[in-house]
Amino acid sequence: MSAQDRLTDALYGLGWSTVKKLPEPVAVRLGRTIADAAWKQRGKGVQRLESNYARVVPGASPERLAELSRAGMRSYLRYWMESFRLPAWSKERIAEGFTPKDLHHLTEGMDAGRGVVLALPHLANWDLAGAWVTTQLGIPFTTVAERLKPETLYDRFVAYREGLGMEVLPHSGGTAFGTLARRLRDGGLVCLVADRDLSASGVEVDFFGDTARMPAGPALLAQQTGALLLPVTLWYDDSPVMRGRVHPPVEVPESGTRAEKTSVMTQALADAFATGIADHPEDWHMLQRLWLADLDPVKGRP
Repeated sequence: MSAQDRLTDALYGLGWSTVKKLPEPVAVRLGRTIADAAWKQRGKGVQRLESNYARVVPGASPERLAELSRAGMRSYLRYWMESFRLPAWSKERIAEGFTPKDLHHLTEGMDAGRGVVLALPHLANWDLAGAWVTTQLGIPFTTVAERLKPETLYDRFVAYREGLGMEVLPHSGGTAFGTLARRLRDGGLVCLVADRDLSASGVEVDFFGDTARMPAGPALLAQQTGALLLPVTLWYDDSPVMRGRVHPPVEVPESGTRAEKTSVMTQALADAFATGIADHPEDWHMLQRLWLADLDPVKGRP
């Protein structure tokens, strides 16, 4: 392991071991202080955040984009402060920390035994939403995590999410899709963050007026297993409570090839994501390149 990898792993370990012990008001102030300091440095992540917000809020002035990026960094650090503290939260604190709308789309799908795929963008705190589902609703679910470097950091994330009641599969290795399909055929729940895919299998979608690439997995799983596909969007307001909405199901088209159906369904997901992001752009934690025009035209990667 390189010195940089050891430092990265140590910093995350310090966050999980130390931040969760802080009184909540102290953790909130610490997160805001770190966010403001990072925003003032104008690093690559902040600049990319503003560039992405410029697509979400067309015509925004430089001053407005700066306001958004500052709010976006505060939202991003709120996510991290909450995530570091989640393992120490009681079931009551988790229950009080999230209020979703239109939950009936999820509960009715689960009651019908169809299996349900929840697809989310990088909005607010998807880990808190997941912990709420496992504790408040008592529904376990399966998700996928990208392998991180160093490997010890990936192991930390897996242990953290498994501690919240999630089954975590590695993104690489080729077996995740089959396992997810089996869980859905058994009437289970699968949750996937699905607003960014730089692989060759990603589906091109129109997203805020330009072409981006999003994963085909949610649509393919719904087609192959008969599971319900539900977009979910999350946001923060001025309270300590995170809000969310379960959108109506994305239906499988009655005609077309598998690729055509996947394209239509993934575009429907993108449209639902865009609605939530446009309403709360500062809670979209996209500090990376997303649109194809911003990517290397040959490799399709940053």
